[in-house]
Parts: sequence; structure tokens; C-alpha cells
Amino acid sequence: MAVSYKDDDIKVLSGLEHVRKRPGMYIGSTDSTGLHHLIWEIFDNSIDEIISGNANNIEVIIHKDNSVTIKDNGRGIPTGINKTTKLSTVDTVFTVLNAGGKFDNSAYKVSGGLHGVGASVANALSEWMNVTVNREGKIYESRYEEGGKIAQPLKEVGNTNKTGTIVSFLPDSKIFKDLKFNSSIIEERIRESAFLYKGLKVVFINEITNEKKIFESKTGISEYVEFINDGKTKISNVCYFEGKALGIEVEIALQYTTSSSEVIISFANSVKTREGGSHEAAFKTNLTEVINNCARKWGLLKEKDKNFEGEDVREGLTAVISIRIPEKLIQYEGQTKNKLFTIEAKTAVGNVFYDKFTFWMEENKKYGEKIIQKALISRDARIAARKAREDVKALKNSSKLGNIKSSKLTPAQSKDREHNELFLVEGDSAGGTAKLARDKVHQAILPLRGKVINVEKAKLKDLLSNEEIVTIIACCGTGISTEFKIDNLKYDKIIIMTDADVDGSHIQILLLTFFYRFMKPLIETGHIYIAMPPFYKFINNNSKQATYVWDEAHLEELKNKTTNYQIQRYKGLGEMNSEQLKETTMATTSRQLIKVSIEDAALAERRVTELMGDNASIRKKWIDANIDFSIESE
Repeated sequence: MAVSYKDDDIKVLSGLEHVRKRPGMYIGSTDSTGLHHLIWEIFDNSIDEIISGNANNIEVIIHKDNSVTIKDNGRGIPTGINKTTKLSTVDTVFTVLNAGGKFDNSAYKVSGGLHGVGASVANALSEWMNVTVNREGKIYESRYEEGGKIAQPLKEVGNTNKTGTIVSFLPDSKIFKDLKFNSSIIEERIRESAFLYKGLKVVFINEITNEKKIFESKTGISEYVEFINDGKTKISNVCYFEGKALGIEVEIALQYTTSSSEVIISFANSVKTREGGSHEAAFKTNLTEVINNCARKWGLLKEKDKNFEGEDVREGLTAVISIRIPEKLIQYEGQTKNKLFTIEAKTAVGNVFYDKFTFWMEENKKYGEKIIQKALISRDARIAARKAREDVKALKNSSKLGNIKSSKLTPAQSKDREHNELFLVEGDSAGGTAKLARDKVHQAILPLRGKVINVEKAKLKDLLSNEEIVTIIACCGTGISTEFKIDNLKYDKIIIMTDADVDGSHIQILLLTFFYRFMKPLIETGHIYIAMPPFYKFINNNSKQATYVWDEAHLEELKNKTTNYQIQRYKGLGEMNSEQLKETTMATTSRQLIKVSIEDAALAERRVTELMGDNASIRKKWIDANIDFSIESE
């Protein structure tokens, strides 16, 4: 039965200037993450119409002026006069903080956004916003400017046989320094939503890059698991469970592969809970218990054996958890909703998953035994790795590691972790130049000899026997894997500095794969960077002025403007002296750095598997599809 959605369902709690003064309280930050959060606030309101069964199409458009349009074919926001504000309901939703249809259960039983809270926040942080509502045969329009001020109150402008809401807005450049949207970030969120709601079609158009993509899924989160695991060797099929308990709808899809890593992605009311929470914790606990029970029952764990630990049974696991919680029960950590606190979700996931997964294991014993055999191997590897870690810890206090570190690491003089930097430098020669070029107070140099181990093809115990990797771990101070503690990090920035050639790029990738697999929080919290040494030094022979060049377009521009010039090509860090390296690549006032981030978690997992894993045919297929070998290189 359809729930009510009319003017009186919009409840008002309180005003708007505070959002502009304290934007971080509402969108987390005013960097790229906060900028994209504006889209999610409006997009989530369209998703709420999907959840309620009143829409099946959404369109997201990035325009050439960096404005955004989000359309849906839902019911359309109510257009009458709100009794509390005496404004139209649309104007109330977009200009009054804490006005929305989610503060009681009449308009939405289940919601991802906080319709009205998000809309008014996005409006407050925009230069302008236009809203068009198609409802009950009529077209209505309103406009807001200068951070949410009503420029045109809602008015009827025509007739239509359509329904839905269209919101266009331009983020305010006084709030956001960079208005450039990232297609990969947007596509990840859209793709996730398409997987979460079977039958939903989302069209993404980027007018800046002239791209159009359509996202829709026939099998939902099962297809999401298949998407993540594409290219991996599977040891089970995708199993899917759904059910309802305590009024909470639960969906779980999982599959095991031969991979040594685990991938668990969780959602609550379509919002990704990046830090997990009660639903994810319940899934992990019940997964471990069921596998231990089956291993005991089938005699694969002997009486003298200890139970598997959680990390044993999750190695090689890919799982997607999606729950839908009634609005009255949902509790997130803050407005950005990264972690779920709802206690009832823990019970609901356990009630649905435990019995269904137990039944699946019994009915698919062939797969179940393979899963347990992998857990046995993982347990043995964990024990061996634990011994190796103990050896590393023992080595850490011994003169041997001290000699290794002292012969490799040139430390910073300061102990100020917030300003210190660690440069991982390709080769001893470049390392020597970097030592001369560095800021001795805050910059440490660790030269690396040759290419480090490819951790995607190695076991943890092999990793911990690799001298280069062990030295990096010791220098960072955080530990790795399940023992990782970010509070122990010794440097604010860890900067990979390699030659600007194929070998240098390969070393970057190997190091990034290591950080991704064993120190992922360093990437997620923005501590990993890539240095950008210039490709050329352009010298104007007439003026004797030298310009460093980082791309071919700039080089061509300089050549076209200058008749008498010299060009020096830097094929390696060693071709620069210490002053040049300092000026171009290391000095905080003049260098360029790339911050490494994970913009699309599912796609990142696929790419690491494809490009760094054992399956050469998958890698060749990707290279053939994405690399143009007809382009000549120097």
C-alpha cells in the first residue's frame, strides 16, 4: 500500500546561514569529497523515490559550466503551502534546514537521504539552484540564488503528463576552491545504486567529456559481486540470501575466490557504509560461526584444532551486504553516514544470514568443503605469517635491522609526524641526489634497490622475508594487515619518487599494490603520494630563461613561441642535480604531487586483480582494449 506523501508530511525542525559558515558539519569538507557530497544529497532523494517504489529512472548530468542536473520520474515534491513556514512545500524543502519528509513515517518508511536536510544543504552551498516539479498534471518551477535565498518562489508554469523532480545547481566557488567533478567518483555511486535496486536505470551524461553511460542491473547485488570478481579464479558460485527481521530487509551476496584478500562492501538504505557498522559486524561473526560449525561437523577441523579466526574464513571472500532500515531505527555516525550504529541491524542480519548460509553450506557441500579447505590454508599461512611478524619485531630491536635501516634510511631531524615526509626513491644514485636536495628537518629518504616484490602473487610470509618491504614497513611504523595501526604512522606523507619512464611506472605500481593490499588505510586517509619530476627543461637561448615542463602540450606551446631554444629531456632522476631535483620535485613551495585515492572501490579491486594477478590472459585482454600501441614514443 502506498504511503502518504503530501504537503503536511513535510515537518519543519529549524534556519540556513549556519550551513555556509560551518559547511564541514554538513558535508564533511569543502574539498573534492564535499563537492561530490552535494550531488549525493540530491541523488539520495531520488533514490528514496526508488526505494518507495515510485520511480525507476534517474538522470545525472554534468554540464560544461560545472553545474549539475539530477532528474527522476518519481511523484514530484508536494507543491502546496506548508502550514509551519507559510512557504510552498518546495521552497520549504530547499530553504529551511531540517525540513523534510523523513522525520516521521508518513512519506517514507525507508530512506537513505534525509529529504530536505540534504536539499537545503546543497542549496545553501550553491551559487544558484533551479527546481522543477512535475506533479498532478502541472509543471512548477522555483529558483534560489546566493546560498539558498529565494529568487523566484515556486510558481505554476504549465501542464504535463509526467511526474518527477528536476534539480539543477552550481556549487559556490566561494565555498569550494575547485569545482571540477570527477566522473569516476560519480560513476561508482551510480553503479552501486543500479546494483542495489533491480529495475533501476540511471543515465550519466558528462557534457564536458561528451560521454554518456547507462547503468542498470538484472540480478542486483549478485551481479555486483560478479563485477568485482571478474578476472579472479572462483572456488564457489555466487550465493544470494534475502530476508526480513525486526522490520529490516536484508540482502547478502557472496562468493569465494583464490585471492588472498577480502572485499566486503556494505550499504544501509542505499548509502555505502565505508566504515562498516553493526550490519557488517554481524555478517562477519555469523560467517565465522557457520564455517566453524560445518568444519567441525564434517571432520575438517579436528577436536584438538582451535576454531578458525575471522581472517581465516574471509580470505578470498567477496561480499556485498545491503540492508533497508525503517527511518525510526536508522542511526549513522554523522551526516556523512560512513558507519551504521543501529543495534537492531545486528540482530536482523544474524537472524537472516545464519540459517540461510548454514543451509547453503549443507546443500552445496562441494563448495562448502572448498571454502573450508581454503580457510585451513589461510589459517596455516596466518600462523606462519604471525611467526614471521614476530621475527620482524625481534629483528626490529636487533642490530641487524638497525644496520639495514641505518644503511638505507636517511631520517628527518624532526619528530613532528604532522609535517614529516618519507620519500621512497628509485635507486641508490637518485637516493644520493635526493639526500642533498631534501629539507633535512622534515624529509626522510629511503632508496630502493630494483623492483619490489609483486604482493598480488606472493603470500604474506614471503612478503615478510623481502628486505625492501620489511624496511618500508619498519620505516612507516604502522604494521600491516590486521595489525595495522594508523596512529603509529611516522610521516604525514609517504611519497613515491621514481624515474619518469616505464621502469619507474612499474615500481610505482608495485609499491601502490603493496600499500593497497596491506596498508590500505594509508591510501584511504590520503597519506600516499606520487612525486612528479619534470619531463623536460626548456631553455630560451635569447633570454637565457629556463622553464621546467611536465607535459607535451606545454612543450609545444613553448616551442611555438620561441625561435631559438634548447630542450633537455630528463629520462631519470639521476639526470638532475640536487638543486634541480629540489626545485622541481621536492620543495613544498614549488613541487607537484599526485595524491593517491580510491575513487571506485569495486573498480580498483578489479584493476589490481587484472593488472597484477596471475591471470595473464585477462591482463592481455585489458591491455589490448585500453592501450594504443600505434602511438610512437621516444
